[in-house]
Amino acid sequence: MGVGPWPEPWPDDPRLDPELLAHGDSRNVVDRYRYWRRDAIVADLDSRRHEFHVAIENFQHDFNIGSVVRSANAFLAREVHVIGRRRWNRRGAMVTDRYQHVRHHEDVETFAGWARAADLDVVGIDNLPGSVALESTRLPRSCVLLFGQEGPGLSSQARAASGTVCSIAQFGSTRSVNAGAAAAVAMHTWVRQHVLGHEI
Repeated sequence: MGVGPWPEPWPDDPRLDPELLAHGDSRNVVDRYRYWRRDAIVADLDSRRHEFHVAIENFQHDFNIGSVVRSANAFLAREVHVIGRRRWNRRGAMVTDRYQHVRHHEDVETFAGWARAADLDVVGIDNLPGSVALESTRLPRSCVLLFGQEGPGLSSQARAASGTVCSIAQFGSTRSVNAGAAAAVAMHTWVRQHVLGHEI
C-alpha cells in the first residue's frame, strides 16, 4: 500500500508534505490525500463533515471503539464521543483517529447535557424490547448515534438519554452483532438517507 517518492521538481502546493514527497507515502489514506500534510487532510475533511455524531460507552475498555472510529472516519462523522473511560484501544482505528475528532465525556449524564446544548437528537442503537426498526426509521439529520458496551449494550442511563432506540434486523442465531458492526450499519443508514437521498 502506498506510493513512492515524487520525482522532482515537486508541485508547488502548500498542502503537500516535503518529507512524504521525498520518501513516499504509505499511509492508509485515499489517493486524493497522497502526500498531503495531516493538518491539511483534517482541514479538508472538516470543510465537509456530515451532521451526525457517534457515541459509544466505554466502561469496560471496549475493544470495538477503534473500529467505530475507523467507520466514523469512512462515513465522515462530525465527531466520535467516548463515554466513560478515557483510554481506549486504538489498534482497530488503523490510525484513522489522527483524522477524526474524538471527544471524551466522563459519564452519560455529561454527554447527554452536551447533546442537549448542541441541539442534537440522541438515537440509541440496540436490539431492546420496544425499539423501532432502523430500516424503517427516518434518522434526524442532526443527531448522535449512541452505542453501548459490547455484551450488555446500552446502559440504563444511555437508554434514558436516547429519544429513540433503533434495532437492526437480524436473521441468524446470534443475539446481536458487535458494536463496531452495528455502528457501521447505522452510519451507513444515515448516509443513505441524508447524503445519497434514499427514501425509507
